[in-house]
Amino acid sequence: MPDKNKSWIAVLAILTGAGLILFWIGFFTIDLAPENPPPGYYEYEHSFPLPDIILALALIAAGILMLRGKLLGRHLAHVCAGALIFLGLLDFSFNYQNGIYALSTADLLLNGFINLWCVIFGIVLAVKCKA
Repeated sequence: MPDKNKSWIAVLAILTGAGLILFWIGFFTIDLAPENPPPGYYEYEHSFPLPDIILALALIAAGILMLRGKLLGRHLAHVCAGALIFLGLLDFSFNYQNGIYALSTADLLLNGFINLWCVIFGIVLAVKCKA
């Protein structure tokens, strides 16, 4: 039986997974890259689609399983938590060191939100989805 008090976590996991997929669709179709990216930007970014898509699918699966009251959903959410925190901190580190946040307000808001969301939601999953 799903925990109705924590179903919001499952929904956010599904939305986060969908958001990751939509980000990569946008990145490759409408060019979400900065106008003047730093050296190595594309090499760095092009290393992420595969692990991000796997993370996205795991988040969606975890959310669906949690909504169905399956313990496996919480276990999978824990795996996703670590991946999200790592992803958010790695992106923050790259963006800060390469001045991405300073390129424009749009880059600051988009990248800053994504990085912050990954870390904070990762922590929420780690804390709230105890098996």
